[in-house]
Amino acid sequence: QLQLVESGGGLVQPGGSLRLSCAASGFTLNDYAIGWFRQAPGKEREGVSCISRSGSSTTYPDSVKGRFTISRDNAKNTVYLQMNNLKPEDTSVYYCAARRLLSIAVPTCAEHVFYSWGQGTQVTVSS
Repeated sequence: QLQLVESGGGLVQPGGSLRLSCAASGFTLNDYAIGWFRQAPGKEREGVSCISRSGSSTTYPDSVKGRFTISRDNAKNTVYLQMNNLKPEDTSVYYCAARRLLSIAVPTCAEHVFYSWGQGTQVTVSS
């Protein structure tokens, strides 16, 4: 059974850093593109980063570009999201999601593209 489990969330001060992890089980991670998404109360879920099967291609929206870095270790079946210089507006529940692909390209980083989701981890940025 395909399962994704996020970890690494917490409370951090503005300007601080966190590294989120997405551990996959029940499937071979290198067959899947992975995305990180977030959803704040009352807002739609948005993509914050996506990565191709091999990790050679990534995408970021302007809101996190230069601050967030996605990476993957297929041998460990884990994808990471390094978040630096965090801002209060980054406060959200963060989810990872998977999509099995034949293509080696990074897919469109949109919610409807991914069909397997974790339960999320809360990130709160506050002083």
